Amino acid sequence: MRRVGASPRLRGCFNGQACPDIFELQNGDFAVIGTDRTEELDPELPPDAARADYERIVVISRETLVRAKDDIPDS
Repeated sequence: MRRVGASPRLRGCFNGQACPDIFELQNGDFAVIGTDRTEELDPELPPDAARADYERIVVISRETLVRAKDDIPDS
């Protein structure tokens, strides 16, 4: 596993709370630490989107994803 983008500390998170993060797993998948907003956002999904019962809608800050952009492979 490797972190993708800047660490939470570099993004100003010092207290260990609300510190979204992105990791690339050994198999190439990504794991995301974010805020679970499934209940709120599930009804807002477009008709062609689906979520299995075991899947959650997780929100990360724009800064987290933008600062990870350079570390995400193109393919």
